[in-house]
Amino acid sequence: MNHKNTPHTALALVAMILCGIAVTLSFAPFGMWPLSIVAVAVLNLALEKSTPRRALALGWAYGVGLFGSGVSWVYISIHDYGFTSAPLAGIFTALFCLFLGAVPALAAWVYCRWLRDGMSGRVLGFAAVWLLSEWVRVWLLTGFPWLYLGYAYIDTPLAGWAPVGGVFLLSLMVYLSGACLSQALLNRRYVLIVGAAGLWVLGYSLQSVEWTQTNGRELKIAAVQANITQDKKWLPESYKPTLKLYDQMTQPLLGQHDVVIWPEAAIPNYYHVAKDYLDLMAQMAEQSDTALVTGIPLRTPEGVYNALVVLTGGTGVYAKQRLVPFGEYVPLESWLRGLIRFFNLPMSSFTEGPPQQKPLQIKDHSVAPYICYEVVYPDFLVKQMNGAELLLTVSNDAWFGRSIGPKQHFQMARMRALETGRELIRATGTGTTAVVDAHGKVSARIPAFEAGVLSTTVRGRSGNTPFLVAGSWPTWLLCFGLAALAAFTRKPAANKANNKANNNKSASKSRGL
Repeated sequence: MNHKNTPHTALALVAMILCGIAVTLSFAPFGMWPLSIVAVAVLNLALEKSTPRRALALGWAYGVGLFGSGVSWVYISIHDYGFTSAPLAGIFTALFCLFLGAVPALAAWVYCRWLRDGMSGRVLGFAAVWLLSEWVRVWLLTGFPWLYLGYAYIDTPLAGWAPVGGVFLLSLMVYLSGACLSQALLNRRYVLIVGAAGLWVLGYSLQSVEWTQTNGRELKIAAVQANITQDKKWLPESYKPTLKLYDQMTQPLLGQHDVVIWPEAAIPNYYHVAKDYLDLMAQMAEQSDTALVTGIPLRTPEGVYNALVVLTGGTGVYAKQRLVPFGEYVPLESWLRGLIRFFNLPMSSFTEGPPQQKPLQIKDHSVAPYICYEVVYPDFLVKQMNGAELLLTVSNDAWFGRSIGPKQHFQMARMRALETGRELIRATGTGTTAVVDAHGKVSARIPAFEAGVLSTTVRGRSGNTPFLVAGSWPTWLLCFGLAALAAFTRKPAANKANNKANNNKSASKSRGL
């Protein structure tokens, strides 16, 4: 019997891997978002009659397809810029994707073991458990909040839900839509499609709601993109040319803009080492009545920080709180440091910044700062806003090379603007440098992988979206409620199955079988 089922199991595993790949294609830069709804529907169908053990394998195959195609760009960071041999970098990347694949594997097992019986379980329980698998990745081993399904829907009618419940509420809507489609086709309950369509119609109508308002305060900004590649950035011989390049690109901007922004670690040295240069630039900016803000490593008696500093035209120093493993700190450092060059990268011993830091004050504007990876944590961003009227994120996406990673990163940054109803300034070393409006739309940008300056005007905003007030907690409570409902309504279905089995046994005995 097992031998006969092997080809079918193999085909099912391949189908799940393809579903994972299809979900990757729904994100930037591909933007084929309907594929993820189809993938979710196929996943729901594949788990319809699966045993929990088989579901574990199917979920893992789906996860391997998703992460193997969606985050395999970590290979570039490890090999190209982490000085690791191709075979070893390939092994590290594969292990990383296999580990992440275990999360959807567990979700599939839980669904088939505890939630699937009954129509509420097949729709509501399915959507709840898969959303909870996204939540797990917020905090598991410091978190890897990448490839959440809701990001793919920032330019769709569902986007209206983002200011209400954030990216996770969008993800829930997608899982519900896919499950409704699957169960409607399987059981001819077409009312489910009507219900799913209602979520989309309501999401579209919510896009017309103005949750926040402009406060009439404008800033003319210039974001400098120097386009210095990661393989050259930290070389000693590149240090002085880097300073000269920022000098040359910045001086024409002074007096013409309210603020000039340099990206994350724009100056590849500690603040105290570059202080003479920075003081000179700050003096020129101050004489021109222009604020100057830069990302730079900062050494203090308390530690070494990846920081964002207002040099002139305002006040504030922000120390990054969410550090990237291996890139900014080494887990199990006493064991791993020095084993291979990847565990000894430049500036990979940063200290975690203190919580609840104040917004930067730039030209009397309150600006909430985020460095690189931090912008992909929706609830962290909300906690750090503290009533700020603008969002500012600086990044060094050169670590990802020309892969799809920077495009995915920018799509996630756009979602933060939509969730909070704030304009977002994004300054990066190699791209994407852009400004996103309060509706998540790109209002200005410059080409990636080219040296250039983004010059535009941004406007402060006041007021709160529902997501700014409550964060993701209402969505999680809803999610746990749906899971509990599915588990509760599963019991009658299980009893019915047991009764049917008992009746069959009784009938067999009465026939003398």
